[in-house]
Amino acid sequence: MTIRRKIKNIVDGDTFKTYRKVRGTNYVRIARTNAPERGQRGYGPAKARLQRFVGKTVTLVPQGRSYNRVVADVRYKRRRVR
Repeated sequence: MTIRRKIKNIVDGDTFKTYRKVRGTNYVRIARTNAPERGQRGYGPAKARLQRFVGKTVTLVPQGRSYNRVVADVRYKRRRVR
């Protein structure tokens, strides 16, 4: 099942918030991506790379849940977001 949602803002390099909920939450973590956390080296560039998708509509394929977030494959214009 695919779901389309617009990205509202970026939490970190692998998590973002959507305007409308996906399976009960607005937070989505990108599957198979492990970006640095705040305070770790590479955090800024990882977050900035995802920042370009704010305001864009992406396609989500939910894979599961983790820490009250939906874990999903994320695609923009048929290309995988990472």
